[in-house]
Amino acid sequence: MKIFPLTLLPNDANIDFMRMRWVSIAVAAIIMFVAIGAMGTRGFNYALDFTGGNLIEAHLDKPMPLDAVREKLAADGYDSAQVQTYGSGNQLLIRLQPREGESGDVATKHAAEAVTKAVTEAGNKADIVRNEFVGPQVGKELALKGMYALVFVVVGFLIYIAFRFEWKFAVAAIITTLHDVIVVAGWFAVSGHEFDLTVLAGILSVMGYSINDTIVVFDRVRENFRTMRADPETVLNKSINQTLSRTIITSFVAFLTVLALYLYGGGSLRGMAESQMLGIIIGTLSSIFVACPLLTLGMLKVTKQDLLPKAKDEAALARRP
Repeated sequence: MKIFPLTLLPNDANIDFMRMRWVSIAVAAIIMFVAIGAMGTRGFNYALDFTGGNLIEAHLDKPMPLDAVREKLAADGYDSAQVQTYGSGNQLLIRLQPREGESGDVATKHAAEAVTKAVTEAGNKADIVRNEFVGPQVGKELALKGMYALVFVVVGFLIYIAFRFEWKFAVAAIITTLHDVIVVAGWFAVSGHEFDLTVLAGILSVMGYSINDTIVVFDRVRENFRTMRADPETVLNKSINQTLSRTIITSFVAFLTVLALYLYGGGSLRGMAESQMLGIIIGTLSSIFVACPLLTLGMLKVTKQDLLPKAKDEAALARRP
């Protein structure tokens, strides 16, 4: 018996992706350069994690809706307030960027007053148990560590894929993954949405998801190169079609999970969920339309000789039907 979601795409699909490779690579390159341009000209709307500001803990007698607290703080001049609960539901952790022209003790005092005003209601007393100013130097250190993490992941992927497959596959996979990361980061530059540590975590997870999807396709490419008597374009095309159903279904299920996180995870997780949703879409498209087409271009063009030991190549081919 066939189950509809699992047969949404036929297993014997025969779409000619290689015929569209120049268009798909050109579109991917244009989107990537637009993202780079947006990051260079508009920059990011860095959150408190990177810019510094006030960190306030408040204890309430009874829980209070977080959206209501954010709205009151926004009305008092703190538009990008980050409000979340910790411990029990009546304990709040609030991060505020200083209002324009304020800094140091003045900013700390006004932030405490604004929070007290926002969380105090009739019959619900609020106490400020912690009020600290986080300097921008801490934010710079976090940004630097985030960059180190990005470089470490890229180098690790490069070494792993080169060891598992062949250096051409490694280069193609890294180019594809960096494309996905740049496009997702560029979206935050274009949209002006806050860029905080949760967004950075989401982007790093996008790298893992993208490289996993690409490796699945590349693994099938390697198998088909060793079993099929056909030109590289035909082998690559066949490999994409064979993994297409798996790729789409896996991406769809992952997207639904992250969509639930975006809708119900609260404001503190929305940035991470947003980056992951966009990353799943871009990563799925790039693994289909970019990763394999790169293996047909220039010095990255892959051949059967790249995947079979040269000393055994002729004997292995002779045994093939």
